Amino acid sequence: MADRDTRTVRGDAVPGRRIDFYDDPNAPKATTMVPSVNVVVENDKGEILLIQRSDNDNWALPGGAIDIGESLTQAAIREVQEETGITCEITGLVGIYTDPKHIILYTSNNEARQEFSIVLTARPIAGHPTPSAESLRVQWVNPANAGRYNMDNSMRLRLEDCNVPANFPYLR
Repeated sequence: MADRDTRTVRGDAVPGRRIDFYDDPNAPKATTMVPSVNVVVENDKGEILLIQRSDNDNWALPGGAIDIGESLTQAAIREVQEETGITCEITGLVGIYTDPKHIILYTSNNEARQEFSIVLTARPIAGHPTPSAESLRVQWVNPANAGRYNMDNSMRLRLEDCNVPANFPYLR
């Protein structure tokens, strides 16, 4: 599972955990919907940037909530920089994911969110993979090897969508 450029840094402890539920009768009822962004950063070698999340140990695309006062692309660039140490340039749109069957529970405040993620594509323009308080590890990964990494099914779907040519964004 070791592609290249792996470094481990624990950083500050992240309070609480993130638990993903999909079509689960035991899932909590969603109480919020927070617009968020994930970014598929692809380097010149065709590798994609993945993080190992510190709140659930799963691998994922970098990303997070869009803050009030910032645009979608500003949030995407900020989240990639914060979680990975990579500065990126946004290049496109993969899709919008709002499946009401996907509930995300944050145990720090018992917030239960319905999925609402906009997935963009980007290219790196500066920086080196560097873990943060939100990412235990940051790696450039060959997309053909991404299936070897432990990740939530919703994240796996986003990666699959990115690898299938489409003439329009995915709306899921």
